[in-house]
Amino acid sequence: MKLLVTSSPHIHSGSRTSRLMGAVLIALIPALVAGVWFFGIRALVLTAVTVLACLLSEWLYRMVTRQSNTLPDLSAAVTGVLLAMTLPASAPYWLAAVGGVFAIVVVKGLIGGLGQNIFNPALAARAFLVLFWPSWMVRYAAPGTSLDPLSVSVDIVSSATPLHHMQMPALPTESLLDVFLGNMGGCIGEVSALALLLGGGYLLLRKVISWRIPVTYLGSVALLTLIFSKGQDPILWMLYSLMGGGVLLGAFFMATDYATSPVTPMGQLIYGVGCGVLTVCFRYYGLFPEGVTYAILLMNACVWSLDRLTPSKRFGTVKGGGVQ
Repeated sequence: MKLLVTSSPHIHSGSRTSRLMGAVLIALIPALVAGVWFFGIRALVLTAVTVLACLLSEWLYRMVTRQSNTLPDLSAAVTGVLLAMTLPASAPYWLAAVGGVFAIVVVKGLIGGLGQNIFNPALAARAFLVLFWPSWMVRYAAPGTSLDPLSVSVDIVSSATPLHHMQMPALPTESLLDVFLGNMGGCIGEVSALALLLGGGYLLLRKVISWRIPVTYLGSVALLTLIFSKGQDPILWMLYSLMGGGVLLGAFFMATDYATSPVTPMGQLIYGVGCGVLTVCFRYYGLFPEGVTYAILLMNACVWSLDRLTPSKRFGTVKGGGVQ
């Protein structure tokens, strides 16, 4: 019998990048619908602008660098939608376009392309926009505000989010039901906890993502905010901490990015806990009320070390590297 020696992987799952990215896009539909429901058609147009900027940047970059066309894998489209979910509906269209170009060209393309990027492109682009245009990134429209979709930028009276009240510290003025449904100020894709749970549940059922990162992320946030509650009711403080801001969006859609999260089971557990601990620390002691973006980006930088420190058990070998 002849043995054919080849490099791994030896067993293929049959899944393709386009299929996985397509599942993520489907999972984001509830959050996008909720954003359009509460902030109007401008939220949809802003998302379209961001996606278009990402697709054009991907195509132009690959053409200039004489590489194959990767638009069919849908990764650029996913980056565009995720970036739009982290923007307020009142953000100017040029801001969304600049973020899309930065995410694709700088964070993804210059580092090597899909699978080579160290940081989550959408979150890195959001951090870039907050650094240079912070005032635009915190102009949250109140639900039901009429935002002109034909205007390049919109002037509004900023609405306080639940996290702004919690930074005082005080419990939010919105009811827990309003926060759960999304009837509050915030970014397009983070306001509705219900929509994000539906999308996250879909990804888990389709086995697109593992339970380890979202469960440990949300669990560590829940435990820390319950123990170190700043409100009169620790349970309410914990629930508002979980549903207010971008924790659910980060736990299900950002922290689970294949290229920027650990591949080992133990590494994923540590990674999720690290994201949760850093999120709470940034929220409690940081300048801004939200900390999800920087928590995940910092843990992205630790992924290589986590994979090295938590290797999976290798079968068929003995000590010294020999084959059994």
